[in-house]
Amino acid sequence: MRYFRPRGTYVSVITLIAVVGVTLAVGMLIVVISVMSGFDRDLREKILGFNSHLKARPSGGRPMANYAAVMTNLQGAAAVKGVTPFILGQVLVETQPLPGAGNPLVSAPWVRGVQPETEGQVSTLPKSVVRGAFNLEGRSLVVGREFAGMLGLAVGDRLAVYSPRNLQKMRHAQGKGKEEAVLPDDYTVTGIFDVGHYEYNASIVVTSLENAQDLYDLGDEAHGLLVMIQDPFQADRVRQELQARLGPSIHLTTWLEENSGILNALVVEKQAMFVVLFVVMIVAAFGITGTQIAFVFQKTREIGILKALGGTRLQIAWLFLSQSFLVGVLGVASGLLFGLSLLRWRNEFLRLMNQWTGLDLFPASIYVFDKLPALTLPMDVALICGSALALCLLAGVLPAWRAAALHPVEALRYE
Repeated sequence: MRYFRPRGTYVSVITLIAVVGVTLAVGMLIVVISVMSGFDRDLREKILGFNSHLKARPSGGRPMANYAAVMTNLQGAAAVKGVTPFILGQVLVETQPLPGAGNPLVSAPWVRGVQPETEGQVSTLPKSVVRGAFNLEGRSLVVGREFAGMLGLAVGDRLAVYSPRNLQKMRHAQGKGKEEAVLPDDYTVTGIFDVGHYEYNASIVVTSLENAQDLYDLGDEAHGLLVMIQDPFQADRVRQELQARLGPSIHLTTWLEENSGILNALVVEKQAMFVVLFVVMIVAAFGITGTQIAFVFQKTREIGILKALGGTRLQIAWLFLSQSFLVGVLGVASGLLFGLSLLRWRNEFLRLMNQWTGLDLFPASIYVFDKLPALTLPMDVALICGSALALCLLAGVLPAWRAAALHPVEALRYE
């Protein structure tokens, strides 16, 4: 402990540098792994909040004509919490600004036809309306917050909606050499939702099932059913049970299958970041090795005296291993405090960096979240801190073995 205290010597300075290296490595590893875990958790929550756990569609891509009977069949299963029909397809919309208020804006969102009475059983959409109301009576639309911002929409504004049916009529008329104007359907924006996911907010508009059936000429049919189950992480098992119940005419897909690409990418990225930052921790451990080697050479005479007085190899080795361990304890403790503090103020720090640089360092259009998520798991923290301590202890093995191997005569030859 006496030699560990800073005294302005070379060994004391590089010991301090070694502690700082361990602190930064542990702190940044905790921050990065917690942020990646937060991304994974929040993305799953947003996906499950807006989408169902299972989707039932007719085999062959045909519309579902008997969706009411299939709904009744699924509702009889013990694992099912809720079922609702849906229609999902792309449309072309055009704003209708007041005269002199600018040119119309055009976009091509996905329209989702829902049954208002049962939609709340499978998604958080009815509870996510931030302006207006979840009112789908008549020709009404509920649009996402980002979509409304891009087109400058507010509750009460009107949109012209061109459906595939309209485009087919125009193409059919042109094929006959006629010039026939097909008027779009006029819809009113009755609500604006925010489900916390940029892609959903920016690319999906919601209307009633009847309106969507009219847009796609489906009559009394639907594209499929959204199914909510008791435990989303048992989706594969429940799908097998329900598949046997429905037969081969209905195909079931799980939320994990439909989002496997981005979820698997997050897992791989988290593992890759752990490996990269763990290498940084190894570099910090080499700093401890360098410190201890310098310390052994500086204290060669003292080591010789201790061995001449009867000190064993194990006792001499433990002197240097204990110093490495102490560097590790101080580095890990300060790194844990540094990492948790940075996580606590991460969004404030991000806003400060945005102001200083004038850049949007965390654009929602790319990362789909408007705030930096984080989830600190005890197992991750234990793994990081435990591995850091083990590395620090291992870093002192070579210098400790060198000190323990010194012969008293060789150590005191020139004294």
